[in-house]
Amino acid sequence: MAETTEKELKVVYERPKSLLPVVTNFCPGCPHGIVERTMCEVMDELGIEGDTIGVAPVGCAVISYDFFGCDMIEAAHGRAPAVATAVKRVQSNKVVFSYQGDGDLASIGMAETIHAATRGENITVIFINNAIYGMTGGQMAPTSLPNQVTQTSPYGRDVTTAGNPIRVCELLSSLDGPAYIERVTVDTPKNVRKAKKAIKKAFQNQIDGVGYSFIEVVSTCPTNWGMTPQGAFEWMRENMLPYYPLGVYRDVVADGFANAAEAAAARNADCPIAHPEKKGEN
Repeated sequence: MAETTEKELKVVYERPKSLLPVVTNFCPGCPHGIVERTMCEVMDELGIEGDTIGVAPVGCAVISYDFFGCDMIEAAHGRAPAVATAVKRVQSNKVVFSYQGDGDLASIGMAETIHAATRGENITVIFINNAIYGMTGGQMAPTSLPNQVTQTSPYGRDVTTAGNPIRVCELLSSLDGPAYIERVTVDTPKNVRKAKKAIKKAFQNQIDGVGYSFIEVVSTCPTNWGMTPQGAFEWMRENMLPYYPLGVYRDVVADGFANAAEAAAARNADCPIAHPEKKGEN
């Protein structure tokens, strides 16, 4: 048998250059590593690592600055969108993203989330929804499902007292500011590819000045759920995906608009005060 020559060797996968060569300390089976690797692949493909600034708040996302090769800023709990807004307005030529969990984004930082979205800030938000507070021990989060057992809901989430879970994509899609909103997951290779496509579109939208993009990743927390990684994905598919359906919730470019502002103007076209330029046309 002939020896394999160097010319016959082909690299089929390698660590993204935007992903630092360190061992991550996420829990075994945690999808955070999959999402962050995917984001780094996108940064490499777009050639933006040196022009990207990420914002990580408190939560499992707090250790992300150890893994991303781009510049990173640490924000107070829930304040990542506000910090990202400031960075983008000062450094408008940079690509700015926030990387947040559900307890951070949908609870402590809900005000920042909604107002950054409604202002249509030209940033990218990556939202990890694992239906629980991960880093701080597994408390009930705004996204915890009805009857889901957590450290602070040992008998299951009682919607009569705690209310129903918040569907963030659906909530933000009611606003005029966002340009692109999509919910994905990373439980299979096929879904990882779909998630990567969505993340890449979100970054490209920012580069093109289309506006605010929001990618929700329906995820798992095997450690605090008390399951194996495989069991957690099965539980997610059986329980989370029916409540948090995957798909695109807003895409102004696909709707034929150049950016979110143009789409918003079309939606409020019949409001006289919003369009003073139309006075006298009738």
